[in-house]
Amino acid sequence: MNADLHCHSAVSDGTLEPEALAARAKANGVELWALTDHDEIGGQQRAIAAAGALGLPYLTGTEISVTFADVTVHIVGLGFDPDNAALAAGLHATRGGRRERAMEMSEGLAKVGIHGAYDGALQYVGNPELISRTHFARFLVETNVCHDTSEVFRKYLVEGKPGFVPHRWATLRNAVHWITDAGGIAVIAHPARYKFSANEEYALFSEFKAHGGRGVEVVTGSHSSADAVRYTETALEYGLLASRGSDFHSPDESHIDLGKLPALPARLTPVWTALESRIHVAA
Repeated sequence: MNADLHCHSAVSDGTLEPEALAARAKANGVELWALTDHDEIGGQQRAIAAAGALGLPYLTGTEISVTFADVTVHIVGLGFDPDNAALAAGLHATRGGRRERAMEMSEGLAKVGIHGAYDGALQYVGNPELISRTHFARFLVETNVCHDTSEVFRKYLVEGKPGFVPHRWATLRNAVHWITDAGGIAVIAHPARYKFSANEEYALFSEFKAHGGRGVEVVTGSHSSADAVRYTETALEYGLLASRGSDFHSPDESHIDLGKLPALPARLTPVWTALESRIHVAA
C-alpha cells in the first residue's frame, strides 16, 4: 500500500494547509494518509474532512517531541482519538516553552550580527505556540543569510552554533502513554537521524517497547536505502510494526514528495494492519 504516515502542515512547521496536503497526497497516489504535525492535533478535523471529501483513507496523527539521553527524539502517534483530553493536555504542555526558547535563539543569532530573527521567524508561523528552528531557517533563507534551510541548520541551529538552544521536551514514557491511552500506536520516527551509540539506541528501543511502543519508521524521507535495511532488521529484532512516511514539509524544502517513497520491505508487518478499525473512510 502507498501509505504516507508522516507529514506536516502550516498548523505546525509545514507550508501547506491540511486541505492542500490532502489534495497533494491524493494526486500523488497515496492510498492511506496521516497528518502528523509537531506536538499538535489542531489540524486533525480539517485533515479528516479534506481526506473524506477526496475519498482518501485517513489515520489521525501527531509527532511528539521527546528528550531521551539529552537528544530530541520524535515519536509519531497514529490512529488515536483526536478528542482525547489527556493527549491534548500533554501536547499543550509540550508546546509550552517554545516562545522562550525562540527568543533565546534570536538573542544568540543577534550576537553574530543577525538581528530581528524572532520577529522574522514569526512571519512564517501559523501557530505562534509552535515556533521552531524551521521558521528561523526560512527567515534566514528569505533574507539571504543562507542559500537554503540545510545550510541554516548546519551553520546556526545545531548544537555548538549561535542559534542553538536546547529544550526539555516530553518524556518517552509520557509520549507513548498519551498515544496508546488515546487508542493509538506509538512509532519511533526516523531513527537513523539520532546518531546514538549502539548502547543508547538499544536503550531507546528497549524502553520504548517497555512503555508500550509498537512501531518504527523504516522507510522515511531522511533514510537512505542502507538505513531502511538496518531498521528492517531492528523492527524484526524488537518485534515492531513498520511505518512509512515522507516527513514532507514543503514543496520547496522536502527531499521527497508525499507518496513517493520506496515500498516497505516485504518481511515486515505494516503498522496500518493493526489500525484498520481506526482508519477514517469517506461515508
